[in-house]
Amino acid sequence: MKYLAIDLGDARTGIAISESGIIANGLETYKRVGLQKDLQYIADLANNYKIDVVVFGLPLNMDGTFGDRAEKTKAFAEKLQPLIKARIDYEDERLTSVTAEEMLIEGGVRRDKRKKVIDKIAATIILQDYLNRL
Repeated sequence: MKYLAIDLGDARTGIAISESGIIANGLETYKRVGLQKDLQYIADLANNYKIDVVVFGLPLNMDGTFGDRAEKTKAFAEKLQPLIKARIDYEDERLTSVTAEEMLIEGGVRRDKRKKVIDKIAATIILQDYLNRL
């Protein structure tokens, strides 16, 4: 099974992939340009890589409830579904960006460079967490 993880943001979207179903690898940080182009870009990735499951990081509130960001993520995923052959699933992404930031700081990555990769790292964490639960 092949998996693609999406850490959907307003300006940037982190994308990670697992072609083995065991290890998650960061693929890229995508700069968003507009809903239709964003949907098509992710659909093309999913279809070109022959992805079986697209995993969206679901940004729940700290108490586990759905907030505005979680609703936006679900709405985006629902618009993506007809464009892909893969099924869509969700992974709780609370604190993944914090974890990614801490990893980059510990690795000595400068602040200006962190901003460019933090979303990709967060998507990798989301996907690895998802794979670890399978």
